[in-house]
Amino acid sequence: MKQFLLSTIFFSLCTILSAQTPCDDGRYSSSVFSDFTKTSDITYGSNTSWNGSNTTLKLDFYEPDGDTETERPLLIWVHGGSFIGGSKTDPDMVEFSERFVKMGYTCASIDYRLGFFPFDSANAVKAVVRAVQDLRGAVRYFYKDKQTANQYKIDTNKIFIGGSSAGAITSLHMAYLDDACKISDYLNESTISSMGGLEGMSGNSGYSSNVQGVINGCGALARYSWIEADDVPLCSVHGTNDDVVQYNRGMVNPGIPLMYLDGSRMLHERACAIGLEEYFYTFPGAGHVPYISNATIMNTTVNFIRDFLVKQMGCNEAILQPENDPMETAFLYPIDDCDGNPIDDECTSSGLTENNSLDFEIYPNPAQYQLTIKSEELIERIEIYSLIGQRIMTKNCLLNEINIELSNIESGSYLIRVFDTNNKSSKAQLIEIIE
Repeated sequence: MKQFLLSTIFFSLCTILSAQTPCDDGRYSSSVFSDFTKTSDITYGSNTSWNGSNTTLKLDFYEPDGDTETERPLLIWVHGGSFIGGSKTDPDMVEFSERFVKMGYTCASIDYRLGFFPFDSANAVKAVVRAVQDLRGAVRYFYKDKQTANQYKIDTNKIFIGGSSAGAITSLHMAYLDDACKISDYLNESTISSMGGLEGMSGNSGYSSNVQGVINGCGALARYSWIEADDVPLCSVHGTNDDVVQYNRGMVNPGIPLMYLDGSRMLHERACAIGLEEYFYTFPGAGHVPYISNATIMNTTVNFIRDFLVKQMGCNEAILQPENDPMETAFLYPIDDCDGNPIDDECTSSGLTENNSLDFEIYPNPAQYQLTIKSEELIERIEIYSLIGQRIMTKNCLLNEINIELSNIESGSYLIRVFDTNNKSSKAQLIEIIE
């Protein structure tokens, strides 16, 4: 009887211990691991790119050294770059992965299909759809592994997606765009179907692509109304002076004006209105993705995301860093339930007006030392942008032909727009500057 009683007590004690939250030892809330292993260039799928070529899709996987857990949460990071550039090895993706893996998470930083030409709203939406398809393929990759080799030891009930800029836009659309009819004002359903639908064909078919939360770093969603009360929780950070992806609502990437998007402030207002679990941190006066270049803002961002994730882990710890108040007023404009067309005139534009676009010649391209631009109409100014929409050069003139000196611009890919004296502009054109 005594032995039975002791066994019962021991069993009960084990049950209590196993029921303790995983943060009791500091895991998920602090750096409990000193080192990690990074496995690079894991193939998670493939798909057809914008130009018809087949693209192999790869990710880098991070896991803590000496981890004995067999059911580990996974953070999948998606890089920025205006759906034209960027990489899974971008500094913010690497730092997020390295910071969170030391807290006991596993992390995957993914590459996805890039590129869309010409630069217009319909092709921009196609680029977003392709990115969403690839992200879903990456999520399915880990579900498949869980049910087969279980190499990564992932808890598929704790998979979170997130990223910066275009990566955040991708993550938001994967989580909250659940019906092709919602983007029918950009792409008809037959076009989306020919692309493989919203789920896509980027690999690992037959497995789930469900996730449990979204981390939004300076991103936006085409329509705030796509977020519904039973959707997954949202964590957002955004600077009020973001001139690439607007904090409130506005034209995304003004250097390549494509469409209006609802920024983090609008998404916060929507979440509050419908009772969705959501956390929002505002950086007053900060520009686009400010944590890339500012260590203090990066620390604040990491800590805020950490506190969001701690709650999602089921831990009982108090929020370590409180939310702050959003800035600017956000008005929830009326909107159709399905196709996303706003009622008010301010929001009806699905993208650029295509008519009366300024034509110009540009050569050589790629260019090394000098770029020549010619137009039949008088050129008033030329603007050059980085692939994340930051304007790096403005040149004013009143000529039909102009030469631009490139010696002060680093080699890489850029976008150029030309304006005439009536402020009529060209479509953005990609240029390559070589050493």
